[in-house]
Amino acid sequence: MRRGCIAVGDIRCDGCGRAIKHPERYLLMSEGDSTEEEEKRVLRYCVDCCLKQGYAHYKKVEKGEQVLTFFTEELEK
Repeated sequence: MRRGCIAVGDIRCDGCGRAIKHPERYLLMSEGDSTEEEEKRVLRYCVDCCLKQGYAHYKKVEKGEQVLTFFTEELEK
């Protein structure tokens, strides 16, 4: 599961270890297919790590404006 979020407090990026401060955006991912909550590992990535790892990209919308999205290109079609 992937979920784009806005930081409310100080959160650490699991990729680079940088502090994600309010109101920065970040990606919340749960790792593993298990339905058991105890076995799921939750990862948080800052925008820079998401862009490097391909979890996010910029999409052109109306009037040439660019918007950051955490959706993959396959889901947008």
